[in-house]
Amino acid sequence: MRESRLPAGGENVFQKIRARRAAAEAKGVRLLDLSIGEPKGPALASARRAAADAVLSEDEAMHAYQYNASPAVPDFARRFVAAHLPGTPAGDVEYLPIPGIKPILGLLPLACGCAAGPLEVRTTTRPGYPIPANWCDYHPHAAHAALPLGTAGGFRFAPGDVPATTGLVMMNYPHNPSGQIATAEWLEALCEHCARHDIRLFNDAAYICLAHDTASVALSQIAPNHPDLSWAEAFTAAKLIGNGTGWHVGALAGSADFIADIAEVKGKTDAGLVAPMAAGVVAALEEDQAGIAHFRALYRRRLDMLSGLLTACGMRLAIEPRAGFYTLWETPRRAFGREIASAEDFNLAMIDGTGVVGVNFADWLRYAVCADVEAMADDLEAAFRTADVGYD
Repeated sequence: MRESRLPAGGENVFQKIRARRAAAEAKGVRLLDLSIGEPKGPALASARRAAADAVLSEDEAMHAYQYNASPAVPDFARRFVAAHLPGTPAGDVEYLPIPGIKPILGLLPLACGCAAGPLEVRTTTRPGYPIPANWCDYHPHAAHAALPLGTAGGFRFAPGDVPATTGLVMMNYPHNPSGQIATAEWLEALCEHCARHDIRLFNDAAYICLAHDTASVALSQIAPNHPDLSWAEAFTAAKLIGNGTGWHVGALAGSADFIADIAEVKGKTDAGLVAPMAAGVVAALEEDQAGIAHFRALYRRRLDMLSGLLTACGMRLAIEPRAGFYTLWETPRRAFGREIASAEDFNLAMIDGTGVVGVNFADWLRYAVCADVEAMADDLEAAFRTADVGYD
């Protein structure tokens, strides 16, 4: 009999919420969807125009496989990373073009040797973006554990929380879903710890250009100060150029050893990024910083608005967001006239009872501001007033 050969219960939180959202909509519930971590609308016009020119180009390289290089867009990876930072990272840094961050996450444990033997991996996935943990579940020799995150530590783990036996740390700063940042002081201590114990350190910097706090620092700005550290950091155009989520363009920066290992695995399994889209992204980064700043300011305004509205309705913000387009909330103990068992219980009750769709992460709830929450304000207020939340 033909049937699935995967373990049961393999859905992640996003898949479960999409299914519940669809079921509610099918019953006639009008959705107020704050679950989507994807910018609305198109990419910046500057990026689209440059990409269109590239598509129409008769340069053969623009229409060919790029593999681990970017012959159609010379020096793409270094230029792309440098545009995210206050200049090109100092020191001995190598670069690698990638088709976005998500396809690379599963290659990282392989690049650290998990196919040959056991690998301990620590991630920022509780609460957090679950894909690194999902990938470790599919790699039989990659033993995964989530690092401790919470409000007391500003959703940053302590370097000492990473055991010396760890082979790979996969972190995400600025952090999804808390919107917290990495600071220079914290990164210096973490890099020192990982270098001392020969732990490879990876950061997903998808939201680095959407930081609302000037104290936010990328790993690429600190790691080169630690020559014994094996490290890599990933950057993507997905959230950078308006809605670039379908463009599949990004780059890695890192130490020569780690980048070489990733490049070996990637080169055997991946044909590279889409050159015309890379051309469009570089054009926007190098010529349209004002467009990028517009989106950053838009999200900051929406974050402030949503935080104020939900707080006025009795919700408790877990921590003030310092980057990105997410707000994170403590789970009410009571809503809809009954006790609330968990963050998932509350989120599903909100979907079914009011149409408000969030994402439950561990003990918290995430509400995004990619949708026009300002236009939704009256409906959102009515929904949370109906829920009548309490924390007593």
